[in-house]
Amino acid sequence: MAQKSNNIESIWQELKRRKVVHVITVYGAIAFVILQLVDIVSQPLHFPEWTQGFIIVLICIGFVISVFVSWVYDITPAGVKKTKPVSSVKHTYQTTTTTSSGWKIATYVSAVVILVLIAFNFINKRNLNADISKLEKSIAVLPFINDSSSDSTTYFINGLMEEILNNLQKIGAFSKVLSRTSTEQYRGIARQSIPTIAKDLNVNYIVEGSGQKYGNYYRIRVQLIEGKTDKHLWVNSYEREIKGTKDIYGNQSEIAQSIASALKATITPEEKQLIEKTPTGNLTAYDFYQRGRDEHTKYWISNWNTKSNRAALQNAEDFYHKSLKYDSTFAQAYTGLARVYWDKHYWEEYFSKNFMDSILTLTNTALSYNSKLSEAYTLRGTYYNEIGKPERAIEEFDKAIKFNPNDWNAYRGKADFYYGDDLVNHINYLQKAASVNRGPELPTLLGKIGWAYFCAGFPEKSKYYYQEELKLDGDSSVYYVNLEGDEYYLENFNKSIEFGVKAYEMDSTNYQILELIGFDYSWLGQHEESLKYFKKWFEKLNMQGALTTNNMQRIGYAYWENGYKEDAEHFFNEAIKYNNRMNELKRPGGLGLNTYYDLATVYAFRGEKDKAYKNLRIYNQSPRIAFVMVMTMKTDPLFNNIRNEPEFQRILRDVESKYQAEHERVRKWLEETGQL
Repeated sequence: MAQKSNNIESIWQELKRRKVVHVITVYGAIAFVILQLVDIVSQPLHFPEWTQGFIIVLICIGFVISVFVSWVYDITPAGVKKTKPVSSVKHTYQTTTTTSSGWKIATYVSAVVILVLIAFNFINKRNLNADISKLEKSIAVLPFINDSSSDSTTYFINGLMEEILNNLQKIGAFSKVLSRTSTEQYRGIARQSIPTIAKDLNVNYIVEGSGQKYGNYYRIRVQLIEGKTDKHLWVNSYEREIKGTKDIYGNQSEIAQSIASALKATITPEEKQLIEKTPTGNLTAYDFYQRGRDEHTKYWISNWNTKSNRAALQNAEDFYHKSLKYDSTFAQAYTGLARVYWDKHYWEEYFSKNFMDSILTLTNTALSYNSKLSEAYTLRGTYYNEIGKPERAIEEFDKAIKFNPNDWNAYRGKADFYYGDDLVNHINYLQKAASVNRGPELPTLLGKIGWAYFCAGFPEKSKYYYQEELKLDGDSSVYYVNLEGDEYYLENFNKSIEFGVKAYEMDSTNYQILELIGFDYSWLGQHEESLKYFKKWFEKLNMQGALTTNNMQRIGYAYWENGYKEDAEHFFNEAIKYNNRMNELKRPGGLGLNTYYDLATVYAFRGEKDKAYKNLRIYNQSPRIAFVMVMTMKTDPLFNNIRNEPEFQRILRDVESKYQAEHERVRKWLEETGQL
């Protein structure tokens, strides 16, 4: 045992004599510094992913060479000389004291550098992990850049990006993952800095990437960046040969899980199963679906009422059909067709008994092939809400959210369900939808939130959201329309007209402006002006092929007050027909009971009091009432014949009491959630 210790001691002394220990220490410090520099500059300078690995290989080769050279040769005052073997050195003193002071200093400095770098890396990593654990896990995926020379493969790169996004949205540990339309605004422009984008989108992390497709191969580079500091947290490059769809879906799943791992986000077994699912095994079906999805996205993010956009919608439908030709079990292609059908045929089928039945058929087919497809449940929920089955609609929306906690359409669907009946849930779900959608739909969502607050009796909060909407879309016309509506219900009719005229000067295509001005003049008793604007409004409706299902009685009243009795009766009859049909088919509004209010106004004006009270009693069954209906009922000129009667006054008191209770309920919720 003593002999073994002596051998180790002898080897150690020989390594010191030949200065190998000093060389290893100095070399280690230099290698540490080089690796740190490469780590710092490789991502900002977009070095290839293999750069760090290549540098490590070079350092290892250099290490072997350095150790060998230091063993064989020595640097002396007389130059580089071959180190003498230990047997030729007679005294131990000579073997242990030949180290120059320069080598000693270099060794000590190198040792300190190594210790400092190790400590720095440890502290930095610990701080980074602490930051990640503290920050809300909110993510936006920016449009990927197509590095190919041809735009013909852009749809493929978009498909990679969207599937990575879809996979991230399925992970419940992320507080929010923004929709694709939220980030399309950053496509094809000189991008702002990452901190600016993160602030605008209200997220803490940004995913960006680029790629290209060539033949049966594709290459993609993806990086995860902390929004506030622009620090790159994770980056990787992938090159795949496309032999089957698993080579694409598997890669997208791998990337999503790597991002989750980098952010310490736990993925449940069920979420992992969802992420790793291969929706289709047919490459051609996959390709046509991605083309269709790309065309459909063009339709969604632009003004739908343009010739080019209608062409994009038709292209999407054609591609979805082609996809199903190659794989009749491809669930997402069926939901794509369902969305196209909704976009194309909603109004033309509105009053048919078989309204949107094709949506149910297509979504049922999709779910028969993939029972965990969120978008199919969202569409089915919207369908059930539209045909008057609200409880079933909520079940479907909840299933959608279960499989995709970031499905903004499902949140919006739930918000629509609660509109006019439960303002707390209505506002809450609108806010959730707005939190995960920062795209072109966001201004509209903010406007809806503003209107909801007004209905709840909070006009100042309402104006705040209108102003936020204006900041995003810069549409002063919409802003003035919002104010026009508020002022009307606050009984500031002249102010409402002022805002309406300003709005119409900016946008003469918005027929809602004309309708509201018609209301203002009607309530002011200026019936000639009221009829003028109502006629313009109705003409605009007919020109644009739009359908109105309420307020026909308002046009009728304007005609009546101007002496056109026959025209008035026509519109009164139209109001009765539309509202009864909506109640019969249980269209939106019918279950909200507002259709019964409209029927009551016509019957009250005609002097058919029994029918008027019958419908008012049904309307009064509403558990909650919005502020706007209190004002309308108190001042509605169509109720002048019965306004002072005891039953009308009793119903009016009930309506006011229900509004006050709802106002208080919303106020309490706002205080509990820190919003007031």
